[in-house]
Amino acid sequence: MVEEKEIKESTTDPESGYMVREGKPEGFYYLDHRTVDLKYNIITDVHVTPGNVHDSLPYVQRLDRQVQRFGFKVEAVALDSGYLTNPICKKLHDRNIFAVIAHRRFHPTQGLFHKWQFQYDAENNCYVCPNKQKLMYSTTNREGYKHYSSNPEVCKSCPLLEKCTRSRNHKKIITRHIWETHKEWVRNNRLSTSGKYLYRKRKETIERSFADAKQLHGFRYCRLRGLRNVTEQALMTAAVQNMKKIALHLDKQVQ
Repeated sequence: MVEEKEIKESTTDPESGYMVREGKPEGFYYLDHRTVDLKYNIITDVHVTPGNVHDSLPYVQRLDRQVQRFGFKVEAVALDSGYLTNPICKKLHDRNIFAVIAHRRFHPTQGLFHKWQFQYDAENNCYVCPNKQKLMYSTTNREGYKHYSSNPEVCKSCPLLEKCTRSRNHKKIITRHIWETHKEWVRNNRLSTSGKYLYRKRKETIERSFADAKQLHGFRYCRLRGLRNVTEQALMTAAVQNMKKIALHLDKQVQ
């Protein structure tokens, strides 16, 4: 039996989406996905979706649209943790774009080893546990995750068993996506000197852009209902912000 997912729908604005995010109030919202450039903080793309659409879904398509429409030569991007997905990491790597994405914090079962404490051996296609035992590849599921399993006969007498797994058959299983190496590439970018600089600039660019839109241009609330109307408000707000930015830069050149 396939379990059906309940989708909430607003009776006053059916095109909005019910958003549930940690640290934010639940409710029906729209999301403004925007891109800004690093040098001048000019908004180069605006895309509005219902609030239940994940940030990562339209990202690459909108990035490609800017490249095709404006001829941008994108060298690097800095994104928050909501974009840290295997497909995005792979697609940015394939496009030769230096990607810096914030770390997503996971909360593993308390008292057990973290996944990073199991070392991946690419040459032998296996993981090595803290007790130096191998978890061998067993299968790959439909979602693209490889499964690596320990030998339960070895594990049941291991002194670190209580910190490793609580499974009844004493078998430890670790999953690794087929594009995991691309996510590791993004992690190394984030820890580099250039990556740290780029991510610090996010607060001065995209975060500042959203803050100005809300505080100075009434973009905290939608003026009208419906996706088309909200998109119009988002585009008009971005246009006004860009005019102000361009005017300030031109004024500096005159001086």
